[in-house]
Parts: sequence; structure tokens; C-alpha cells
Amino acid sequence: MSRREKLKQKILDPQSQKNVTYDELCNFVERLGFTCKRKPTGHKVFTKDGIDEIINLQPGQNGKAKRYQVQQ
Repeated sequence: MSRREKLKQKILDPQSQKNVTYDELCNFVERLGFTCKRKPTGHKVFTKDGIDEIINLQPGQNGKAKRYQVQQ
């Protein structure tokens, strides 16, 4: 299983979502074709052509992604 597939499984598994790092989640979103448009202090905003909604990611404690953002 590739690293990308392992990360996908980690993101989809409710028990593992709390262990996803902010950098892993940002990289995963970029691999889905989103681009970082703005980098306000402390968070990143991702957009994708053809999709009206944005993805706003903020780092949690200890470099982890916020669990509710992983779930979204």
C-alpha cells in the first residue's frame, strides 16, 4: 500500500483522525487538486476551479490537524 493510500485510510478512519498532522492534511488536499490561495496567519485557505466552497485549515495543538477539519 502506498503512502498516499495509507494517509487516505488514516483520514477516513474515525479512530485515526486525531493523529493526522496539519502538514499531512494540507498535502493531501493539494494532491486532490486544491491550491492554497491565501495564507493568513496560522491557517491556509484552499480553492479548486469548479468548486464554490473553500477549505480553510488551521493547525491544532502539537502540529496536529483539527479533528473536525479532518472529518470535513
